[in-house]
Amino acid sequence: MNLEGKVVVVTGAGRGLGRMMAVMIAAKGGQVALADISEEGLKETARLCREAGDKASYYITDISDESAVEQLFTNVAGDFGRVDATINNAGITRDGLLVKSRDGKVVGKMSLEDWISVIQIDLRGVFLCAREAAVKMIEQGDGGVIINISSISRAGNIGQANYSAAKAGVAAMTVTWANELARYGIRVAAIAPGFCDTRMVANVPQKILDKVKAKIPLRRLGKPEEIGHSAVYILENDYFTGRTLEVDGGLRI
Repeated sequence: MNLEGKVVVVTGAGRGLGRMMAVMIAAKGGQVALADISEEGLKETARLCREAGDKASYYITDISDESAVEQLFTNVAGDFGRVDATINNAGITRDGLLVKSRDGKVVGKMSLEDWISVIQIDLRGVFLCAREAAVKMIEQGDGGVIINISSISRAGNIGQANYSAAKAGVAAMTVTWANELARYGIRVAAIAPGFCDTRMVANVPQKILDKVKAKIPLRRLGKPEEIGHSAVYILENDYFTGRTLEVDGGLRI
């Protein structure tokens, strides 16, 4: 896909990896439709995208709400005329052990609320956005690209049962959809970032972060622009589909 003039929806675009991917796509001539729940963050991303390249509009959207997602893609198609690609980046964490004990006594457990909140955004939200993007692309009749953001944690990570389950589901849905949608000329792929220098990772206690970095062969966190480069690569490479691109500095957890 030549990104010049293409319309790309980016969820979770108000900050972090979503913002960087959107700006890098804009710099390649893409038109970006930015979705998030934070208007303040969206305004700043839109400004940066316009400075970097072409048209950018933003849409305050709760991606776990089916009607809101349907309206998002209706609005984007109406404002831009079409939808060529979607990056399902929005995600949250609510980390905690399944059960926490001390001296043989249970002192805490992962709440159902924390389980559901992560699944709602990180799995349900990806499903809803991919489905509505596919609807628009099939109706247009000339293909498209869907990129899902998974994670190194999809393999399982202590304290992240909810997040790991969601991100493993995202990787599995990617393969399924790539096979289902290929007949329409729609490619579906995923990126599995390792630990990157974002606000989400910044919330991890420094002691734990130092231990994580020591295990990474490259001995550093990933940079947002390195994930942005990966998104651009997938968008531009017309033979990349059904696979998860691992961008983790060589770390295995």
